[in-house]
Amino acid sequence: MTPEDQWLLQKEKILAWLRLGFSVAAILVIQLNPERVARFPFLSHVSLVSFLLYSVLILYLTRTEKADFRKIGLITTCLDLFWVSLIVFSTGGSRTPFFVYYLFPVITASSRYGIKAGLFVALIGVVLYGIIRFFPLWENPLGIDTFIIRSIYMLVLAYIFGFLSEFEKKQNQRLMTLYRTAGEAATQEERRRIARELHDRLLQVLAGLALRLEACRRYLIASPQELGRELEMMEEATRHSIEDIRQFLRGKDTATLEAGALLEKLRDEMRFLRDGLGLRMVLESEPEELSLSPELEREIYFVVREGLLNIARHAHASKAQILLKQSEREIQGTVEDDGIGFNLDRARDGDGFGLVTMEERINRLGGKLSIESSPGKGTRINFSLPLAKDLMTQKMV
Repeated sequence: MTPEDQWLLQKEKILAWLRLGFSVAAILVIQLNPERVARFPFLSHVSLVSFLLYSVLILYLTRTEKADFRKIGLITTCLDLFWVSLIVFSTGGSRTPFFVYYLFPVITASSRYGIKAGLFVALIGVVLYGIIRFFPLWENPLGIDTFIIRSIYMLVLAYIFGFLSEFEKKQNQRLMTLYRTAGEAATQEERRRIARELHDRLLQVLAGLALRLEACRRYLIASPQELGRELEMMEEATRHSIEDIRQFLRGKDTATLEAGALLEKLRDEMRFLRDGLGLRMVLESEPEELSLSPELEREIYFVVREGLLNIARHAHASKAQILLKQSEREIQGTVEDDGIGFNLDRARDGDGFGLVTMEERINRLGGKLSIESSPGKGTRINFSLPLAKDLMTQKMV
């Protein structure tokens, strides 16, 4: 059930209880006031009791969510007019105290369908009340001035409630639009998160395995010992990836690296690129031991690893350098190579997802990332992440 349907159901429940209250009040007025004798006693009792039973039935229907309340609203508006007119006619005609009951179908029609419907029902009520007013059996018919004032009162009330109802519907439509927009934005954000996690947990590992397979072909004859070591590392990486994917599918977040192990993990990645692909690798850290939260280490690791994989797969570089510099307020990082570079505009318009995930990870933590590259001039990736909140959290712990 949509929020709009829930609000409609709640409104119909309120109207059903209000209708039941009117029916009980009508019976009490007749039964507890001996001086008031109905013009048609039998018809009066039939109309009051049947109105009570009808009110109970409608209240029961509002307790079932499967009912079509739009159709029920139209039917009950017509039946309300009928029963109110019958009660007014049978309990005293133009002098009846139940004229105010005409306001109930007018208000319900206005609240359900707006100004036009409310005025239409009010006009029908005025016509029915006019017929009763000029019925020839009444000894003391109501004055024409009183009839006109009551008619105007019903029409004005219908317009006011109709205006409020239409205003409410417009506001609800705006809220529903905002609700759907927020829902769509949340869905898109969740899709991006899943894509980012799958890219960094699975695709990066697969890309690394592909590079290691290329190295294994060279080790096959030249260095069997290195081949065995690479195969063991590939087996371990595959097992870790399988476990990560299982945890991810269970909705659990897994730590990709232990706290404080960022530099060691980066050295492992660089060691493979150096030994397996022959790249000259440089890692510099200021200070030598970084003090970062697990979340920051995790994001930096994924960003730097993506940069290293891009160097290994696309840059055709001979040297790559990583610099991490931590201050009191932020940590700055640089991943640089002397490769062939690339066209940034073409890369952003293409199917590659790596640059997007790098930017999203840095931006999500309030940082900034920039990429400098052009054909033949290598690539430089710079990023910075704030540490103020991060360090404060560590001190509190």
